[in-house]
Amino acid sequence: MVLKTLLDAFSSIWPSGLVRDGVNFGDAGLHPAIRTGDGTDGIVPFHKLSQWLTYSLIEPLAMADIAMVDLDALTALAEYRNGGLLVDLGVIVPRRPNDLETPHDVSSEFVIEWRALTVALMDALLGPVRTLLGVDSAFLLPHLLQGGTWSAGRQIALLRRPPNGPPPITVISDGTVF
Repeated sequence: MVLKTLLDAFSSIWPSGLVRDGVNFGDAGLHPAIRTGDGTDGIVPFHKLSQWLTYSLIEPLAMADIAMVDLDALTALAEYRNGGLLVDLGVIVPRRPNDLETPHDVSSEFVIEWRALTVALMDALLGPVRTLLGVDSAFLLPHLLQGGTWSAGRQIALLRRPPNGPPPITVISDGTVF
């Protein structure tokens, strides 16, 4: 419910947001392989900043005795720390190796695919990590993201690239996505 509230409240602030039939989809991309047969045909939703804000609000809202439900319905964040880690570790490998050397527009098919793969792969890692750590469903995706991919991703990036060097994929963006 928190994410839905944030999406409803803030969808219009994304200047580069995808708009279709007067509806601002916010942080979403278009990809020809996505077929839904309705008004969302071709749309890949990411909502990175809205989900990040949602994750940031979970603990304070819970401390205020506001019930937090459906937290497993949230996804990983389609951003550099998660996606960069997957590229740095060779989990995501571009079909054309020179794509890692070329800047890409945030709305390009290459970036949409990278972000979508990031979400799908990070979400798929949660179960195996729970098993490996011997924890139950109380170990949520935000725990994996904060303690695992964000912290580990920064350490691995330092090993793979010089400090303050370029990211694994250079994205041309107005700053509303990354």
